[in-house]
Amino acid sequence: MIGVAWFAAVTFALPFPARAQESRAYVVDGDAIPESLTGMPGDATRGRALVLDRSSTCILCHGGPFPEERFQGDLAPSLAGAGHRWSEGQLRLRLVDASRLNPATIMPSYYRVDGLVSVGPTWRGKPILSAGQIEDMVSYLASLRE
Repeated sequence: MIGVAWFAAVTFALPFPARAQESRAYVVDGDAIPESLTGMPGDATRGRALVLDRSSTCILCHGGPFPEERFQGDLAPSLAGAGHRWSEGQLRLRLVDASRLNPATIMPSYYRVDGLVSVGPTWRGKPILSAGQIEDMVSYLASLRE
């Protein structure tokens, strides 16, 4: 339980700048958000940089095909082959609101803002990642086919 408390403290103290962008509405269809949050595809290069950025917390819990990163997490599934296991829409939902798939997850909702509890004052009503950043990450993760 200490690990979960630590993760929650780190998650809500992320050094991301506050986003001016409001969270846009999205439609969940089964286990996916099939439509891009921006109406256009993301940039895989920017997505990779976001995944590897320690402040995004991805590699605190997930490992993956990142040979330059010595310390990667093993609490969550490896991101290697993510694009083979999940569609873009499924990846998008996991980033937007993983709790829709697993209510007990410790993965934060990087885009959903409504109905959250224990959110630091700085982040109340604001997404952790912008729609564009979500799409960049989806583009990168979808490219991980092996």
